[in-house]
Amino acid sequence: MSRIRSVAATIPAVNRRTVLAATGAAAVSAGIGYALRPTDSQAATTDTTRVVAQSRKAPAAPLAPYTKGTTLAAVAAPRTSTPYRRLGDGPGWSRVVRSELAAPKSGRAGRRTALAAFVQLTDLHLIDAQHPLRLEYLRSASPHSWRPHEALTVQGAISLVERINALRGAPVTGSPLHFAMTTGDNTDNNAKTELEWYLTIMSGGKITPNSGDPRHYEGVQNSGLKLYWQPDSTVRDGDKQLGFPHLDGFLAAATREVRSPGLNLPWYSTVGNHDALPLGCYGHGDSWLAEFAVGGKKLMTLSASEAKKLQDHIKTGNDPKGTAFRDLLKAHARDMRSVTADEKRAPFTPADYLKAHLDPAHRGNGPVGHGYSSANLAAGTQYYTFRISDDVIGISIDTTDPGGHFEGSIGTAQLNWLDKQLRDNKDSYAIVFSHHTSQTMDNTSHVDPARPRERRHSGQEVVSLLSKHANVVAWVNGHIHRNDITPHKAAGGRSFWEISTASHVDYPQLARVIEIADNKDGTLSLFTTLVESAAPHRTDFSDLTQTGLAALYRELSYNAPGAGTTLGGDPNDRNTELVLKKG
Repeated sequence: MSRIRSVAATIPAVNRRTVLAATGAAAVSAGIGYALRPTDSQAATTDTTRVVAQSRKAPAAPLAPYTKGTTLAAVAAPRTSTPYRRLGDGPGWSRVVRSELAAPKSGRAGRRTALAAFVQLTDLHLIDAQHPLRLEYLRSASPHSWRPHEALTVQGAISLVERINALRGAPVTGSPLHFAMTTGDNTDNNAKTELEWYLTIMSGGKITPNSGDPRHYEGVQNSGLKLYWQPDSTVRDGDKQLGFPHLDGFLAAATREVRSPGLNLPWYSTVGNHDALPLGCYGHGDSWLAEFAVGGKKLMTLSASEAKKLQDHIKTGNDPKGTAFRDLLKAHARDMRSVTADEKRAPFTPADYLKAHLDPAHRGNGPVGHGYSSANLAAGTQYYTFRISDDVIGISIDTTDPGGHFEGSIGTAQLNWLDKQLRDNKDSYAIVFSHHTSQTMDNTSHVDPARPRERRHSGQEVVSLLSKHANVVAWVNGHIHRNDITPHKAAGGRSFWEISTASHVDYPQLARVIEIADNKDGTLSLFTTLVESAAPHRTDFSDLTQTGLAALYRELSYNAPGAGTTLGGDPNDRNTELVLKKG
């Protein structure tokens, strides 16, 4: 492919008919800068320096359509009826054609041309399972507040990367996959340990999923407490009474060094509430909580009544600064257990998040910054625009609320910026990425500490804005840990699909391939195809290798007490063809 150029700072609108289609081509950060190729670009700056990037050779298009390695072919399913259910190969999920926004026309398969294809990962929730601030003790009030598989998030995420690397391209159109996008909650505790693990998983390298004492695990799973699964112990805990196995050497294996190959695609990053806020719900600023995070004490038990009270505080969002949480920890100082202090567990700020993405050590297959740029760092923003192909742009928005709470919203400046990006690129189809869904952006009452006079806007206001632009075809997000696809139809024939994908921490642990095709008949088709990790469906309790643990990660998540049973969604939320009119 030829070289591509871009000008930083002031940029003209990009016409989709005049820009070279490539493997994700350009990024516009915070409406200020313009960075180039996802593989070889430099970060955007606020001056007018021209940046030239060399294209990588795109892989040859595979035979298509294909099903191997996707949930069209097979899906993990229970093969036993015991209380703890073992998994095996189950039947695949068929593709459903959805016509709420446009009628599918016959013969379109023979006419269509591919416009773009990419992979969405969401809600990886990489967990430092020994972190002092973790809320495992909420399990006394709600079983799913702690998951028995939380020590295996790194192994599970690496296996998902391996699956994506093994895909032969886009399953329907055969287009090369242009990039991968993570739509937030990449980390769980807003801890620097987790951020390092996340970036290394995505870009490649060695990871030791352990913190505190490097010699052994120091968390709830070797505490002897019956509230939690004690895999290495003979303690008859509550999970073992449900059939969970006794696994000698499990914790040593779970904290052993592993290696990620890194994605063989360029990848971009979108921020979620667990990435932006301690525990995904508390605003930054309490120095006591920050010191506790790196300290040598950990609370592991709490009465059901106190756990319920804390849980209610979190759900209602009436403790955005964590004051009640801090007071609870102080009140239970004598009940805490000693653990090894670790500075690496410190919370990270939004600036830390940006700097870590811009670090050359985490470049992987690019782009530098993975969408974020030095312009974002200077402006204190975490939203940007990037070119996916000749005909398609991507827009990543930041729906987290700096004032606290796990639900989302956006400020006026970002809403206006989003409107401008869509207007300036009206000749390109647009895909918007965020962490929160339209229905979970209802947190408009908290103030952004950095912009105290700025109004916050809801998801419905974002839907109204997107509906005004004929070039919007999809809003892709996560947060709800459930597959859900919603049609949005506005006056004048404008319409788009909202595509929400299940998490990779809760069963069924999925990612999604999304393809956009022009049917050459006045309609577009968006194809969504779900994929599992590369780990085998069947587990072997004697196999504590990296792959064996990834398989166990899936099976444990299926059996986790209190886990949702509908997160896979209905058939029309899984593998689909979503038809809509061309704008």
